[in-house]
Amino acid sequence: MFIVSRTVFRAVSHLGRFSLFFIELLASSWEIFRRPMEFIRAFYNSAVLSLPIILLSGLFVGMVLALQAFVNMQTFGAESATATLVALALMRELGAVVSALLFAGRAGSAITAEIGLMQATEQLAAIEMMGIEPIARVGVSRFYGAFFALPALALIFVAVAMMGGYFVGTRLGLDGAMFWAQLQRGVEFFHNIFLGVIVKSLVFGALCAAIAVYYGFYAPQGAQGLGLATTKTVVSSSLAILAADFLLTALMFGM
Repeated sequence: MFIVSRTVFRAVSHLGRFSLFFIELLASSWEIFRRPMEFIRAFYNSAVLSLPIILLSGLFVGMVLALQAFVNMQTFGAESATATLVALALMRELGAVVSALLFAGRAGSAITAEIGLMQATEQLAAIEMMGIEPIARVGVSRFYGAFFALPALALIFVAVAMMGGYFVGTRLGLDGAMFWAQLQRGVEFFHNIFLGVIVKSLVFGALCAAIAVYYGFYAPQGAQGLGLATTKTVVSSSLAILAADFLLTALMFGM
C-alpha cells in the first residue's frame, strides 16, 4: 500500500511540475519573435532532419495498407474501395499517429539530449547567472520548432503513403484513374484532412515538444542520466500520443 501511494504521489508530482513548466513555456512564447533565426534552426532540426524516416516509413505503410486492403476487400468483391479504405485509415488515424511516434523517437530524443547536455555542462546555469531565463532562451525556440514541424511531416507522410498505396494498387490490377477518383469521392477535407491530420498532429506536436524540452531541462547529471532522460522522452511521448489519439478520435469521430 505504501509503495502504491508513493508511486501515485510521484506521478502526480511529475504531472504538476510538467504543467507548471508548460505554462511557463507558453508564457515565454514572445521570445521567438526576438530570435527568429533560432526558431528557423530548430524547425530545420526537427522537420528537415526527420524527413528521411518519414518518407521511407510513409511509403512502406501506404504499400502495406494497400496490399492488406486489396486482399481483404477482394473477398467481398469490393476491390475498387481500396483507395477509400487506405485514405481513411491514413488520414483519420495512422498518418498523424505514426508520424508523431516516429517524430518522438527521432526529433524528441534529439531535443532532450541537446538540452540535457547543456544542463550537464552547466550552460543553462551560466545563462541564468547572466539574468536570462533559460526556458525563454533555450526552450521556446525548440518547442515551437517541433510544434510546427509535426503537422508538415504528417501531411508529407500521408501524401507519400498514398503514392505507395497507388503503386501497389495498380500493380495488383486496380485502374489508376479509378483509384484517384475513389480517393476524391471518399475523402472530405474538413473531417479527414483538417481534423484527422492537421488538428491531431498539432496536438501531438505540442505534447512531443513540451515533453522533450521538459525532460531536457530536468535531465539527471551524467551520461546515464542523459540516456534515461531520452528514454523517458520517447516512452512518455508515445503514451501521451496514444492517449490523446483516443480522446481526439472519440471527440471528432465518435458521435
